[in-house]
Amino acid sequence: MTIGIMGAMQEEIAPLLEHYKSYTTIPFGGNTFYKVELENKTLIIACSRIGKVFSSLTASCMALHFGCEKIIFNGVAGGVNPNYKVGSLVLGTQLCQHDVDITAFGHPYGFISGSSVFIPTDISLNNIAKIVAKEQEIPLYEGVIATGDQFINNKERKDWIKKEFNADAIEMEGASVAVVCANLNVPLCIIRAISDNAGDEALISYEEFLEHSAKQSANLVINIIKKI
Repeated sequence: MTIGIMGAMQEEIAPLLEHYKSYTTIPFGGNTFYKVELENKTLIIACSRIGKVFSSLTASCMALHFGCEKIIFNGVAGGVNPNYKVGSLVLGTQLCQHDVDITAFGHPYGFISGSSVFIPTDISLNNIAKIVAKEQEIPLYEGVIATGDQFINNKERKDWIKKEFNADAIEMEGASVAVVCANLNVPLCIIRAISDNAGDEALISYEEFLEHSAKQSANLVINIIKKI
């Protein structure tokens, strides 16, 4: 089985490469992919780069070029749900694009013709993630993750996203990967560690806790891989 593991930034995949140690570096599609051979699995790990376009490209390369049968997105996000703290792990059960607006044609925010506002992730992979979290006694929240090509550090915008989409976390890649996986029939699991509160002080908090939060998320992913 071939499994793709994505992170938007190098900091988000560094703990994975450090853990697996031995890998082959493969340049493709303007990016670098890392191939890890395990006993009964092949992992394709990549830093997609930030944003919906790059993450879509990376997910497509994983599925269509490298033959990934499942994809796991590992990384950090800004927290919207008041119950989340920095370092909290969130399993994205549904993804939406908060920056899509064709409301002029009578559609709701986030809607794109031929698709839907919310795209679900894979139930089976999500169940494995929940089992691993329970075994490790790690709290794992479940919620809606909103994606957009904006770093949200404004309380007014954050509150609007929370109200409009009932969002629990905000990031810049998940929903675009979900669109790719849904159209290519590739099961997807998205795990995000909260790095900031997406409010006015988000930039300071994000920079301070990025590495710690990325390690939290990567550790869970490593153990999910063992269960698949």
